[in-house]
Amino acid sequence: PVFAGVDGSAIENFSCVIYNVSFMNCTWQAGRHAPEDTQYYLYWKNWENANEKECELYVTDENGRNTGCRFQNVKIETEKTYFLVNGSSEGSPIQFYDECTDLFLLEKLMPPSNITVTCDEMKNDCIIQWQQPQISHSRKDGCFKYEISIKYK
Repeated sequence: PVFAGVDGSAIENFSCVIYNVSFMNCTWQAGRHAPEDTQYYLYWKNWENANEKECELYVTDENGRNTGCRFQNVKIETEKTYFLVNGSSEGSPIQFYDECTDLFLLEKLMPPSNITVTCDEMKNDCIIQWQQPQISHSRKDGCFKYEISIKYK
């Protein structure tokens, strides 16, 4: 596709991660050929919802250029999410970057909680129990697989 703007002025290496259930961090790098005064702005929305949201809290580099964003109270919906990063500069048009993804793919899961180990030496066995970690989206039950690594000392 052909985009208006200086070639190489769009952001690069865009990535987002959701952590601690409802926080999302997104980061990017300025385009290699973006003028020094280029500033970037991140917008996102759920695919079926028309309400587009701009970044709540930008992270800036040493030159004051937006290179990341922090969001709070993020809820993962079932439909895809659309990200758009626009750029602006006094002297030249800047290419935009966009991406569509499922937010649940971006979630870094919390570890299980309330882990208990009860061992019976007479039976030579142990029972290990835990609680499923809290996650941002609602389709929990089919999402988890656990692996237990037992090390003998």
